[in-house]
Order: sequence, then C-alpha cells, then structure tokens
Amino acid sequence: LGKQHHLNPANMPERRPFARLPTDVSPVNYALWLKPDLVDFTFEGKVEARVQVSRPATNQIVMNCADIDIISASFASGGKEINATGFNYQNEDEKVTLSFPSALQAGSGILKIDFVGELNDKMKGFYRSKYITPTGEVRFAAVTQFEATDARRAFPCWDEPAIKATFDITLIVPKDRVALSNMNVIDRKPYPDDDNLLEIKFATTPIMSTYLVAFVVGEYDFVESQSSDGVTVRVYTPVGKAEQGKFALEVATKTLPFYKDYFNVPYPLPKIDLIAIADFAAGAMENWGLVTYRETALLIDPKNSCSSSRQWVALVVGHELAHQWFGNLVTMEWWTHLWLNEGFASWIEYLCVDHCFPDYDIWTQFVSADYTRALELDALDNSHPIEVNVGHPSEVDEIFDAISYSKGASVIRMLHNYIGDEDFRKGMNIYLTKFQHKNASTEDLWDCLEEASGKPVAAVMSSWTKQMGFPIIVVDQEQHGEDSVLKISQKKFCASGPFNGETCPNWMVPISICTSEDPSRPKLTMLLDSPETTVTISNLGPSQWVKINPGTVGFYRIQYSSTMLDSLLPGIRDLTLPPVDRLGLQNDLFSLSRAGMISTAEVLKVMEAFVNEPNYTVWSDLSCNLGVLSSLLSYTDFHEEVQEFICDLFTPIGQKLGWDSKQGEGHLDALLRGLVLGKLGKAGHKPTVEESHRRFKDHVDGKVVLSADLRSPVYLTVLKHGDSATLDTMLKLHKQADMQEEKNRIERVLGAISDAELTQKVLAFALSEEVRPQDTVTVIGGVASSSKQGRKAAWKFVKDNWDELHNRYQGGFLISRLIKLTVDGFVDEKMAAEVKSFFESHHAPAAERTVQQCCENILLNAAWLKRDADDIHQYLLKRKGSACNPAV
Repeated sequence: LGKQHHLNPANMPERRPFARLPTDVSPVNYALWLKPDLVDFTFEGKVEARVQVSRPATNQIVMNCADIDIISASFASGGKEINATGFNYQNEDEKVTLSFPSALQAGSGILKIDFVGELNDKMKGFYRSKYITPTGEVRFAAVTQFEATDARRAFPCWDEPAIKATFDITLIVPKDRVALSNMNVIDRKPYPDDDNLLEIKFATTPIMSTYLVAFVVGEYDFVESQSSDGVTVRVYTPVGKAEQGKFALEVATKTLPFYKDYFNVPYPLPKIDLIAIADFAAGAMENWGLVTYRETALLIDPKNSCSSSRQWVALVVGHELAHQWFGNLVTMEWWTHLWLNEGFASWIEYLCVDHCFPDYDIWTQFVSADYTRALELDALDNSHPIEVNVGHPSEVDEIFDAISYSKGASVIRMLHNYIGDEDFRKGMNIYLTKFQHKNASTEDLWDCLEEASGKPVAAVMSSWTKQMGFPIIVVDQEQHGEDSVLKISQKKFCASGPFNGETCPNWMVPISICTSEDPSRPKLTMLLDSPETTVTISNLGPSQWVKINPGTVGFYRIQYSSTMLDSLLPGIRDLTLPPVDRLGLQNDLFSLSRAGMISTAEVLKVMEAFVNEPNYTVWSDLSCNLGVLSSLLSYTDFHEEVQEFICDLFTPIGQKLGWDSKQGEGHLDALLRGLVLGKLGKAGHKPTVEESHRRFKDHVDGKVVLSADLRSPVYLTVLKHGDSATLDTMLKLHKQADMQEEKNRIERVLGAISDAELTQKVLAFALSEEVRPQDTVTVIGGVASSSKQGRKAAWKFVKDNWDELHNRYQGGFLISRLIKLTVDGFVDEKMAAEVKSFFESHHAPAAERTVQQCCENILLNAAWLKRDADDIHQYLLKRKGSACNPAV
C-alpha cells in the first residue's frame, strides 16, 4: 500500500486493550455473494463459510464486522442446521459474537450469514467512488480498499492476515457495468429476479488473507497484453482513456517476468488487472490479481504527462507487482511485520525500474526520495522502531509511514549490499518457497537469508529493526608514514544534537571505505559491532582522500574531522566524487547543522561548491534543503538575501539548460529543467518570472501550449507573482482539465498566490466539489508551504474546519499527512504548545505520533533559528559585499 513507539513511556498514547480473534473456529473457504446498489449506496450480501471447529464446547463464533447489519445466521454440520439466537456487536473492537442455542460440533461445518451494508464515502471497505461520464453525467462505482482492517466493512469475516482461506466470489451487478475481482470470470448468467442484472461468478482464489480480497463494479475501458510467461495483463482506465493505460501495461508486462526470474517463483494467478479508481486514499493497493491505483499513479498521456509522472507510475507499478509475491503469496504473520511487506516492495520497485528504464538513474533518486527522508524522521525522539507492536485497528493505520516504507527499504538495500545480490536472491527464493500460501515473520526472512549467505543476518539486522534511530559515525584520520590510521566510533544521532542519555544504543554497522584512487569501489569493508575501532589503510599518501560509505548505502550519518572534510570538498567541485556521494555528503552536513553540531554558514559555503553540478538528483536534494532553510528564515528580516543566494546558486545551471529541450536530451534533463526553473521562479529571479508570464499567456491564449514538463514551474511562478486574474485563469484551467494529473498539478501550486484574500479563496476551493477528497490535503499543504502567512492561514483553516476534515479522513493516514503539511514548518515554542493543546482537545488517534513529531520539529526549528540566524545573515552580507566588490 502506498503511504508512528516512543522511548519515553510517559508520552505514550493510551494503548487500547486489544485481543486477536479466538482460534476455535477458523475459515477454510468463503463463498460470498454481493449485490451493490449504485443508486442508494447500499449492498446486500450473503456469505457461506466452510469452517473448522476445533473445540467442541463452544456455542459462540467471534468474527470481525463493522458497519454491517446481520439479518440472519445459521450453522450447519452433520446434517443439522441451527440458527443463531443472538448477535452481539462490539463496535469499538469491530467484532461480532454469534451465539447458538447449543454447542457447535467439532469438525467441518458451514456458517451462513445474510447481511446488509452501506457503500460508504470514506474510501475504505466497500465504498463508492464518484466519476463523471464522457457526456458529463455524475455516476458512482463500487470499489474496495481493505488493507489494513476494512474487509470487515464488506462482509463478516476473520479479518486478520494470518487467518487465510480461499474465496469464491459472485457479484450481482447491472449488465452494462464491468465487474472485476481477484480471479478470472468463470460464469455469467442473467439474475433471476431482475432482467437488468447479471450474476458474475469468479474462479476460486488461492489461499489468501482477507485484506487482499477486492471487487470493482463500474464503467471502464481496458488495454490488454500477455507477459512473456503467459499471464494476461490488463490495465483498466476511465471510459475513453484506454490509450492512457499503455505505459503502465508496458511496465507491467516487463515487470512480471523480471520478478519471476528474480525470485525464481512463477506468478501464481492466470491474470492480473491494474485499474484506475477516481476516489482513492493511498497511491495504490496490491490486491492479488486486481491492483487498484489512483488515476495519477497509473494513467499516462503521451502528450500531456510530464516525466516525473511517468517515473512515478513505473515505481508504483513495480511496487504493487512485487507485493504479488512478497505480501500476497507469503504474508506477514501480523501487522507488527508490516514493514517487511512495505520496506521490501519500496526497495525492489527501484530494482525493477532500473531494469525497465536504466536511463532514469533511479538508485541515486532512491537516496534523495527514501533514504534521506527516513534519516530525517528517524532522528526524532518521537520516531519508532521499524517493528512496532500493534493491536487495535487504529494503531495499525499509524504505522504506514516513512519508517515502515523508507527506512525499511533503506535497511534492506544495506542488507542486499552486505550479503551480495546472488545470496540475496537465493535467500529470497528459499523464503518464498518455504512459506508460500502461509505467513511469516521478520525472523523467518533473516533465517533464510542467513542460510543462503552464511553471514550473521539476524544479529546485524535486528539492531536496525528492533531499536529506533541510527548511529552517527565519527571519523578521524592520522597519517603514519605511508599508512593512514582511521579512528571510527558510533553513537546515536539525534536531531537535537549529540545523544546524552544514560546508555547509548549500539548498532551492528556494515561499513565500507573508499579512497580517491577508486571512488566507486570500496577498498575495505568491515562490521562495526562495538562503540569504536581503528582501521589502517596502507599505502595511502597524504594527498589522497578517504570516504566512508561509498554509494551512500549504510543507514547512518557521518561526521568527518575538519581536515578529512576539507580534502573531500574539491571532489564536489571537480565531480571526482560520484553523484550519490556528493549528495550524501551535503545532506549529512545539512542535517548536522540543524542538530547544532556545525554552523549552518559552513554548509552554505559547501553548497556554493555545487555550482558545476550536472546531476538532477543532487540538485533535487540541494533544492529541498534550501527550501527548508528558506522556510525557516522567512521568520527573519533577511528573507530577501536568502532568495538572492538561491538565485545565485541556480542561475548558472538555469542558463546552461535554457527553457526548451534540446536534441538528444533525456528523462533526467527534463526533470532538472523543471526543478531549476521552478526554484528560480519561486525565488523571484526576474528573467525567469518574466519569461514564465510570457509563456503562460501564450499557453492560455492557445498560441503555444506549454510542454508538460514546464507546466509545474510556470504555474508556480505566475501564481507566486500573480493577482486575482491569475488565480481565476488557473481555476479555469483546473475546471477544463481532462486529466487528473493536470488537476493535481494545479492543486499543488495554487497555494503560491501571495494575497491574503486570495489565499482564503484557495482554502475554500480545497473543500469544494471541484477537488477530489484525497487531494484536499494537497491544496491545504500547498498554502501552508508557500509562506509564513500561508502557514498561519492554513493552520487556522484546519482548526476552523476540523470536524469536517477529521470526519472525512478519520483513521486514515491522510489525516496525519494533513497535520504534518500544515504545522511542521512553524518556528516558535508558543506554536508547539498551541498545536499540542489543540490535539489534546480534538483527538485524532491515527495521528497521535505525527502530532508529537510535529511539535518536536517546531521546537527544533525554534532552536535552530535562535542559534544560527545571525551567523547566516553575516555570511550572506559578507558574500554580497565581496560579490559587489570583487577586489576585496
């Protein structure tokens, strides 16, 4: 699925009491009939579950059930059928207890339940999704999203990942609609009671978990192909947009054989469908054989889609298809091991995209998209270990965060590097073969990889998954004749500065070291399993540099002695350090400055060394960090000087790239051009602002249409330096846009408008019918990140509309995202207190940890500003002085 525990028990949110379902009755097969009503938004259903009763003395069956009304229930075995005499709903725990007049016989039996439910509008369970037909009519599809704990909203079931069964699904649907489920259709016949309905029966599924069951009823077109290993692949699109499914189809047909080959295990179903759903909370969901996506994660229009959208679609398709093996064939035993699913898929999606599109340089992008993001969150006191004990459903939602996904992926990348690709694949094959159609825990995977590699995988990895945080590796170098002696030590890295607790945790850290002789290959690798050690590198002249963690693979930060750092910096300017190492070095320094371990002015000096940088990802990370700094310093009176610094840094690369793509450019050039022009435009670089206005006018007048890759930067720039007419034009473009991608592109930048009244207009627009519910968050977040006035307005808007927002996203991770986007950038202690007290009186259980993390971030920002603002100001003034007066 695409997209938080506390060391200090005093701040722990109250854990709700929780018990897993009793095991005395367990399902073997569910035969399920569902009849959705797409007009009244209800559904009727019946389930006949073949069950095993292991303990004869029971006269009760406990199952999961939420927002469903049971009409009748009976249990049949040995030729006798008894009716249930009571249904006792425990709504808080989403359970129902069926009571029978006499004890159930041990052995096999059939449990029959008739029930009704609601097609809700909460994007979970069996829900309704609004779409507009090509003729402009509003209609609804019935679709599902069950992970983590919402299958129980569609039918009463044993809704836990380890309680696997087979499913025989039948859907009764209007005959002009498409009906899909996990398996292929084996029978369709007219429904006896109504000529307008069809009864569609699907083949029996393999043994699987409830959260992976899916069904869709709606209107769709599709494109179809066969993978080289004979699996039928279809991509379902909104009507009239089949064309836009071709890119994803191509990726999927290349990816299935890639995974089959990588794992050496075939894809186990006859078909796989990928389908775009209009209202969808996550990015996508890996239901076995029927993968659901947001439209923007699946649809690509050759003319109107930008390069970053293609890349996003490729990654999401790679991620969800990996789950067909890792997650669906072998499933985690309980949600505690969720990270296994998500971390693994978030790592291998990059392997797959690298295989399909080698020109994307995707592994470098992994470092800025996942690795640095995870380091940032995991340095907080309010982070949590990768493995989290979860119980109650509201706690499960909370762990779909950057730790499960991005830190999970980063430590798997580190492990893959540590044991090597061949042993890694061997171990994966052992794991998938041994546990297929079953459940497994983190330890099971370590055992298989240990068996394959002979390395102490479990010992090394549990230090990364069972304790939160990561180390900072402190390095010092002494020259002894021709030899260089490195002193290497580890301690926990904290966003607030050096760790000063009682007992410092230790990690088992795979460390590799390279030198300027061969920057791309480790000269030495070791496992640091103690607080400190020394290493000798022989025949290393004093003029050569030493770099720890080549490839930026190990999940830690590095603090070099100042002489070591000084010897590395020329490698940035002359590009002898590989891109991923230039990025890692700069990112570590930026993070150390936020933690108060070095001065931010020092980091600005390093940033200036990137003036010859050609690599998109390195610029992207630099741009991110400058964005953070710019946002922080907007609370000073020298924000203008910061913008000048940004312009100075980005102007040379901007001039080199120009506005229009040239012959022979590729994917990364397009991404870089968009990034640089957007950065210059936002910072108020005059020529860029003027050219943006000119091109925007031509675009709107229909003279010269803006290429898809230039739209975001141009839209952003004209809004930032625009008026109410600009905003009206933008809203008109939004209304006219036929592609969700274009609507999202506009929604993301609307917040850039500077005028206070217009900001209110944008915020109101966020909650209007024009914006899909999952995208409201993006619009509000755009306002908050645009300026300090925007942040204040967005926070007030969230407080004023809290009931509606919370009701809309309750429990999901969208509520966490909304809070983070709105308040994370504040910089004073009073605001931290205000945020804390607001959420004490407005409970958001699924976002408790996010709120704690945000308050911590606000306090860190406040300390940073206090500590470094004057220094930075002096540095910028001095720099300006010497620029105006080169002789000095």
